[in-house]
Amino acid sequence: MIAALPALRDALHPLAAMPSGAPWNYDELADLLGDAPAVDAAVLVGLVPRDTGVRVLLTRRTDSLRHHAGQVSFPGGRIEADDSDVVSAALREAQEEIGLGLDLATPLGFLDPLITITGFRVLPVVARIDPRFVAVPDPGEVAEVFEVDLDFLMHPENLEHVDIEYRGRARHVLQFRSPPQAPEQRIWGVTASILFNLRERLARSELA
Repeated sequence: MIAALPALRDALHPLAAMPSGAPWNYDELADLLGDAPAVDAAVLVGLVPRDTGVRVLLTRRTDSLRHHAGQVSFPGGRIEADDSDVVSAALREAQEEIGLGLDLATPLGFLDPLITITGFRVLPVVARIDPRFVAVPDPGEVAEVFEVDLDFLMHPENLEHVDIEYRGRARHVLQFRSPPQAPEQRIWGVTASILFNLRERLARSELA
């Protein structure tokens, strides 16, 4: 589906025009968030060009973390006061969590912001990752680092909409079928929503 990473740029918000609107999934979670202001956070959606195609770099969080423990996620976290911008925050978190050197990541643009059930307003930064990168996960935060084919994640038939009952009403949770490269991993929730947003933006870009 995706022949080359440069084609992604047309589907992303440019680095010079960071999106500032409301999270695209706010209505789904509005009744759960309360009145506290959302905490700004950034994640790095790393895309690795391999001989067999582009792969998405993912992590599985350790079971001891306070938020989203044990879940598949992108490297990331809250934006700190000394981060110069969102891109810097995403790169810093990736360096801390999986040892990604700044010289091995090339930011391409932004996806749309989204809100999490834990009150984080997340802005995903999409970046090309040099295929020479070898992950060195921080054992305090990351239990595992793995890759999944981007084409698999972009095919609609591989994404399921799971209906659940939570706090008094039906809700919709996104979840991918087991990827061939990592069949034991469950890619769902926030991570699946970010990948869904990437697919939707790619589809709109191709129709433009």
